[in-house]
Amino acid sequence: MGNELSVAVLGPGGVGGLLAALLSRAGHRVICLSGEETARTLRADGIRVRSTHFGDFTAPVEADTRLREPVDACLVTVKHTSLDAALARIPAPALADGLLVPFLNGVEHPATLRARYRPDRVAPGVIRVESTRVTPGVIEHGSPFAEIDLTGTAVPRARLDALAEALTAAGPAVRVQDDEAAALWAKMSFLAPFALLTTHYSLPLGEVRTRHRDELTALVEETAAISRACGGPADPAQALARYDAFPPRTKSSMQRDAEAGRPLELDAIGGALLRAAERHGVPAPVTARVVGELAAGPGAEGPGRH
Repeated sequence: MGNELSVAVLGPGGVGGLLAALLSRAGHRVICLSGEETARTLRADGIRVRSTHFGDFTAPVEADTRLREPVDACLVTVKHTSLDAALARIPAPALADGLLVPFLNGVEHPATLRARYRPDRVAPGVIRVESTRVTPGVIEHGSPFAEIDLTGTAVPRARLDALAEALTAAGPAVRVQDDEAAALWAKMSFLAPFALLTTHYSLPLGEVRTRHRDELTALVEETAAISRACGGPADPAQALARYDAFPPRTKSSMQRDAEAGRPLELDAIGGALLRAAERHGVPAPVTARVVGELAAGPGAEGPGRH
């Protein structure tokens, strides 16, 4: 990779649109992959970002319905619930030697992607940011930060470093992590209890952490035990302290999906957690109950065994 990269972004929504716009503003070639209507809008108007952190700006991007030529990297920023359909936009021969960088919730997707693309080019990313697509091509970035961890057990380090350098220069704070399991489980350990309970009770985090403290604590402890068994970090006290530091009105993206009647990433988060618990013989009765009750509700993509 040279100084200027060509980067495809599959799913230019809240996260993908923000990264696409920042990379374009920094001088990289960006191709957004989406449905035809969104692609037309992006080709005509670019991506408009409203951000107190990065400023308000409009960045031009190319847009298409599928990848037709090799790129240095393709960022995958769709939700799990639409991943299979979206991947049809990235034929493996077109991606060729490019990195595939999934910013997806959960821990099982790297194996799925490595079965379909070059295993040594799948470089999972974890992003911490609050960013929302208001309408196609209009992104509101609300958090005073955007932090990325890049990893990939078999990916050449020079490729990860080059992408990290480009992203850092474009705005987000990026670290390359050597331990893929630890990076993915660090996110999962924080996300799962937060997403499951805010969605289950239809309450923001502040009310969950006061009214349902015992359940939150139990979920955090179960998730930490599962993470530890999978080679990830396990610090329940630190997780609870992080929840306590968040603004009380904070909602999870799963909760927002439930409110909007969209499919839930329940299988990617709750289902994956229970499958890992079963694999390692870790008891997780509270998690199993909460996931089961969510799966029985409307809009759930129930936890399957795959």
